Amino acid sequence: MPALIDIRRRIRSVRNTQQITRAMKMISAAKLRRAQEAIFAARPYARLMLQVLNSMATRAAPEHHPLLQDKGDARQLLVVITADKGLCGGFNANIIRLASRIIEQRRDKTVELGLLGRKGRDHFRRRHLSVHSEHVGIFQALTYATAQRIARELIEAFVDDRFDEIHLVFNEFKSVIQQRVVAERLLPIEKRSLQPTLPAFDYIYEPSPKAIFDNLLPRHVETQVFRALLESTAAEHGARMTAMDAATNNAAEMIDRLTLHMNKVRQAAITKEIIEVVSGAAS
Repeated sequence: MPALIDIRRRIRSVRNTQQITRAMKMISAAKLRRAQEAIFAARPYARLMLQVLNSMATRAAPEHHPLLQDKGDARQLLVVITADKGLCGGFNANIIRLASRIIEQRRDKTVELGLLGRKGRDHFRRRHLSVHSEHVGIFQALTYATAQRIARELIEAFVDDRFDEIHLVFNEFKSVIQQRVVAERLLPIEKRSLQPTLPAFDYIYEPSPKAIFDNLLPRHVETQVFRALLESTAAEHGARMTAMDAATNNAAEMIDRLTLHMNKVRQAAITKEIIEVVSGAAS
């Protein structure tokens, strides 16, 4: 049977851990609130931009802009967005699992990786896969300029004919307790089929289709990358908040069990001393 001092030391250790997990939960809750505000503000613009450009790209000729050209799917770039830190449940594992499954399904194609986040970088680096680019530490102070820089690198790689397709893999924020891992094609910009009820007319472009696409399409790519980064940030804080809440509750349950066990040990020790005293008096 363990000594009382060992049990007390363990209770103190668990209580210290509980304080850490509770503090991390509160920090994630505060950051999640700001991340939610950012993603809710960015979603309408990104979705409307995607809708408008899909409509324009469907009617436009591919030669109007290189970002509209369908080159096939032989060479692909998979941009995997993970977190820089752990302690957020299955957040990183779910993204890595989906990315690994996509790589396995496309073994007949050339697939390279663009890794955003330390956890994904460390995982795929150990597996000696072909890595095109790495970005670590971008979530500490995420800005549109960061997404713009990443998007321009992706656009340059696509226009220079290094890749035929570029896809994003990230966690989409649904709620505090729910995230959805998604894989979306970023480039070339997807052309959706026109609905039968809509007339197959084209727009009147002013000043010209090329000038409009040169301005809009890169901004669209930047917006979609920024939205994916914001979604991933909010989902990470939500996952960490949930994981730290569960860890705090588990620590409280462990403290209760250890306290009960300590009381039993102390009671047994007192009972033993009383028996020894009574036995000595009787002898």
